Amino acid sequence: MKWTRMPLGPVQANAYILENERQEAIIIDPGDEFSQIQAFINQKQLKPIAVLLTHAHFDHIGALDDVRKAWDIPAYIHKNEADWLTDPDKNGSRHFPMIKELVLEPADKRIDGPGVLTISNFSFEVIETPGHSPGSISFYCKDSQVVFSGDALFYGSIGRTDLYGGDLDLLLESIHTKLLVLPDDTTVLPGHGLETTIGTEKRTNPFLV
Repeated sequence: MKWTRMPLGPVQANAYILENERQEAIIIDPGDEFSQIQAFINQKQLKPIAVLLTHAHFDHIGALDDVRKAWDIPAYIHKNEADWLTDPDKNGSRHFPMIKELVLEPADKRIDGPGVLTISNFSFEVIETPGHSPGSISFYCKDSQVVFSGDALFYGSIGRTDLYGGDLDLLLESIHTKLLVLPDDTTVLPGHGLETTIGTEKRTNPFLV
């Protein structure tokens, strides 16, 4: 599996485009600037087959409807945020002046809890990592040694918890018990900023050491 990080939108949220040897693609967190996503997909001649959402804050869902319409593909979201796509109070878009209010189509596929999610020959371990938001999840690909951590864990930082449904104690518990137990050489692909590793964050993250 190959992956490409694509910072998008006014707060540069990371979208990720994953591709396999069949030229199929999965898009994680299409936050904004659909034209950039579309140009990349077209240039690489990929066939999108699904969208995965680590959570449903505005900066991670802004291009979701355009993506779904362009390729007629489903979006997967945790059950605790299944109604956030249609609610600008919960997804936060109502509270940031530079963002248009987002009232999107409802979620297509609901993730009810932890487990293995298989789409074509992509396989992810779904890890529930709430705290930044109630339905935050991370997608761990053991074979590729990567985890898509959304806004739970960053390079040298952790997610904010002052938005709707945030809980700092729960976030720290999620990170310590769900993410830092992964192998140290696991690459962390966060929702903002550059990639890091589990080992690096265990040793140096000031919020965790």
